[in-house]
Amino acid sequence: MILCCGEALIDMLPIETPSRRSGFAPHSGGAVFNTAIALGRLGIKTGMLTGLSRDMFGQQLSADLKASHVDISHVIKSDRQTTLAFVQLVKGQAKYAFFDENSAGRMIMQDELPPIGESVSTVFFGGISLASEPGADTYAALAERVCEDSVIMLDPNIRSGFIRDEKAYRARLARMVRVADIVKLSDEDLDWLQPGPEPLAGKILNIQAAGPSVVIVTFGDSGASAWLSDGLEVKVPTPKVSVVDTVGAGDTFNAGVLAQLSNFGLLKKKSIACMPSAPMAEALAFGTIVAGVTVSRSGANPPWWHELENFDK
Repeated sequence: MILCCGEALIDMLPIETPSRRSGFAPHSGGAVFNTAIALGRLGIKTGMLTGLSRDMFGQQLSADLKASHVDISHVIKSDRQTTLAFVQLVKGQAKYAFFDENSAGRMIMQDELPPIGESVSTVFFGGISLASEPGADTYAALAERVCEDSVIMLDPNIRSGFIRDEKAYRARLARMVRVADIVKLSDEDLDWLQPGPEPLAGKILNIQAAGPSVVIVTFGDSGASAWLSDGLEVKVPTPKVSVVDTVGAGDTFNAGVLAQLSNFGLLKKKSIACMPSAPMAEALAFGTIVAGVTVSRSGANPPWWHELENFDK
């Protein structure tokens, strides 16, 4: 099982009401939630570890996870409120205003963590859950606890406006990078983590020197690259699609990469440490394909496996 650890929230997406005034409609979302449901729809055995409210939005999130075949036995439930993210689309790009204070997801503590059994081979961390304390520290501690036996993939999906304590956030990410096998970043994430004029190759080497065997960087419509433990760079282009919006694109890309590596039987620590270039290229390409489906329709709506049969690769 791939266990996705992080936020599940409600995206309040803009709509036009019958009176032609702007309004918002609740849609299940969150970076880690999106990755989990994308994996479930791709036929990969997937679970989610998060804090969910018992309120109506938490019930919606639970139902949507189940509908995409995501196991919720690791979910921590409480009577706290659900995190809300109000979304504004500007030229197809999503901008967010978060309401997360004392939320069910944010307030999970280390002593509430469920056991992680042998059925979990891979643990994925990411999103705003890594910036919101105390839950962020809980996830960091969990990564350190399971890293000996499980493949760890990390996608911080950095939103600088959401970070209240940059020093603490950078220190927490450094802890998690040290135990990660795969780190995925956007080009903007990489520049935030490694500011300055240093060439791209040097920034990648700095990250790999900290721990991970594989570093993946996405470059929007310019494709994606992965740097392997032997220093080899693997590149793939981005498929040409008609973009409706980019909500959930990176999250679905992560699912595609993990799904293909799982299908190849390569989600093992030794396999990641000596990853061959050919399957890595196929995994990146599949990630761009499933992300291409997501951006071709409104909101974070990852494809089901059967939808990819007729998708133009």
